[in-house]
Amino acid sequence: MKQGYVHIYSGDGHGKSPAALGKAVMSAAAGEKVVIIQFLKEKGVSESEFISRLEPEVKIFRFEKSEVNFDELSEEKKTEEIINIKNGLNFAKKVLTTGECDLLILDEVLGLIDNNIISAEDLKNLLSVRDEQTDVIMTGISMSDEVCVLADEVSKIETMKFKRWENI
Repeated sequence: MKQGYVHIYSGDGHGKSPAALGKAVMSAAAGEKVVIIQFLKEKGVSESEFISRLEPEVKIFRFEKSEVNFDELSEEKKTEEIINIKNGLNFAKKVLTTGECDLLILDEVLGLIDNNIISAEDLKNLLSVRDEQTDVIMTGISMSDEVCVLADEVSKIETMKFKRWENI
């Protein structure tokens, strides 16, 4: 029987979501079912259009309605979007409770903590309903020790700038 793991892809570098999407494609190619729930992403993210062609093995969901980045919304619109985001979290809980996938990706879920939409304790409670065989990947820029301990493995992705070889 497979043991599921919780992975975190975090850091200020680019590539956290693509790394998670790569894992989704690999899992689907192995015959597993994947659910991706995106948070705090602007509407029309190009990965969504591509990944939607991988159904039914990979299913992608985005509960937010705004086409604008969350940080740019008025307080009234943020309140509306928080309701949509919480619907997405409730859906994630349902997915984990029913075990309807082998891999659940919560893309940019750590940003919900940064924006005070949920707490680390809320995330812990969400993961507590997970079937022990289900893998979970969570992505986001920042991560506290409180979140780090929820994972079996943490990958920190940083952007490093080097001089190009022709300038050396």
